[in-house]
Amino acid sequence: MVATRITMVTLGVADIAKSRAFYERLGWRASGASNESVVFFHSGGTVLGLFGRESLAEDANVENTQGSFDGVTLATNYNSPEEVDAAFAHAVACGATPTKPPEKVFWGGYSGYYADPDGHLWEVAHNPFMQLDATEHMTLPE
Repeated sequence: MVATRITMVTLGVADIAKSRAFYERLGWRASGASNESVVFFHSGGTVLGLFGRESLAEDANVENTQGSFDGVTLATNYNSPEEVDAAFAHAVACGATPTKPPEKVFWGGYSGYYADPDGHLWEVAHNPFMQLDATEHMTLPE
């Protein structure tokens, strides 16, 4: 059987140094394996990578085009709406562009969105139906 897990998310960015500084202001901790061409951040059991957008497109053998929405969002879940509000405010203070302030949402949770310097969308959310475990990983119903 093939393993089903996400081990790394890589974002194609316009300026690696600028993006690294943004994520470090947010509190992400870069790995010693990082260099001027690629940055790796510790994130529990998953790695967040930053790689030049053009280089990432070349590596994937796709055309380097960017629309207003690439159809991908990333998410960080929290234990309460108050934690969501604090995380959202922190991201904006670090230079994120707010796209949707946190609010109660139709599915019964609480969430908002911001964009990083390259427009990658991050959701900050509290999902009362999928709590975080002791290691802050989201628990999913069986």
